[in-house]
Amino acid sequence: MKRLAILGSTGSIGTQTLQVIEAHPDLFCAEVLTANRNVKLLAEQAIRFKPNMVVIAEENKYAELKEALKSEDIKVYAGKEALSQVVAAGTVDMVVTATVGYSGLLPTVNAIQAGKVIALANKETLVVAGELIHTLALRHKTPILPVDSEHSAIFQCLAGEGNNPVEKIILTASGGPFRGKDYSYLQSVTPAAALKHPNWNMGAKVTIDSASLMNKGFEVIEAKWLFGLAPQQIEVVVHPQSIIHSMVEFADGSIKAQLGVPDMRLPIQYALTYPDRIQSDFGRVDFCSCRSLTFEEPDRQTFRNLNLAYRAMLKGGNMPCILNAANEVAVEAFLQERISFTAMSDLIEECMDKGHFVAQPSLEDYIQTDREIRQEAEERVKVFKK
Repeated sequence: MKRLAILGSTGSIGTQTLQVIEAHPDLFCAEVLTANRNVKLLAEQAIRFKPNMVVIAEENKYAELKEALKSEDIKVYAGKEALSQVVAAGTVDMVVTATVGYSGLLPTVNAIQAGKVIALANKETLVVAGELIHTLALRHKTPILPVDSEHSAIFQCLAGEGNNPVEKIILTASGGPFRGKDYSYLQSVTPAAALKHPNWNMGAKVTIDSASLMNKGFEVIEAKWLFGLAPQQIEVVVHPQSIIHSMVEFADGSIKAQLGVPDMRLPIQYALTYPDRIQSDFGRVDFCSCRSLTFEEPDRQTFRNLNLAYRAMLKGGNMPCILNAANEVAVEAFLQERISFTAMSDLIEECMDKGHFVAQPSLEDYIQTDREIRQEAEERVKVFKK
């Protein structure tokens, strides 16, 4: 029985992880469940899955959660410090980092230092502090198993290849809801339109990142650290059908691809059961119904965030941290209709141009960079015209 701590159990990845657990109660159990502020759903999950501990990040929600679980034999904690501490519990075998954004960094650091296997869905952890996380994982001999569908695909394609040289990897992108649209069209799109992803059911922040191609930019940076690649070895191609989840091209020119229906439960289950594959009731690809698989270049001029992510990766240091902090503020401002869709890229680029660069950042440097850039970005939002 593998005991899981699910960070962000009320989000899209967290709820689907619980579906995998529910389908295989003989293999997995939820030892720890955490949420940011969704007390109602967290309490419902706790009553259903009977974890040993639950944590609500927002401390002012503690009393409400405690009351909701008063008849249950479940330990209730609150606050970001508790969130970081529960991952080190001796009863936890694997930590599923399903939180969104920068909030996943410190709990992941603590989990690595505690020697827990990491099932990583929080791509921002490697975007913000990839070098630090990579170094810690090596030092503590902590496996990091990718949960993102694209990185899981690369991971699966590399299985059994040993030291065979990789020429490049090809990350596929759906193109999001605005594929093929020009800049003038994007200037007036609404949050509601941006939240209508054609293939995937995801949370609001990830969906907006997908629409702007920032999500793919983050995945490029994540791939660098997960697979030890140089920037020029990471290619992005738009594949609207989302059947091929990513590919690996080897030195001999052979290409391996991982295919499947767009269902996040598949890469989640693979991470939980690795190196084994177990039965599932997920959908299957029907090649007789799938008439075509198409590919095209991403429009980097219209969707500038992809280039900004490559720029941050090439610069290194704390620049990806600057990129992420500015993006989190930009996405929130767009969702609140304080800035336009296209202004998000302008805001991010300004923060990258003006932010204090640190070539070899420590954990404290990352924390300070995140704090400073968020403040700077919020000030810049005020002067942007929607």
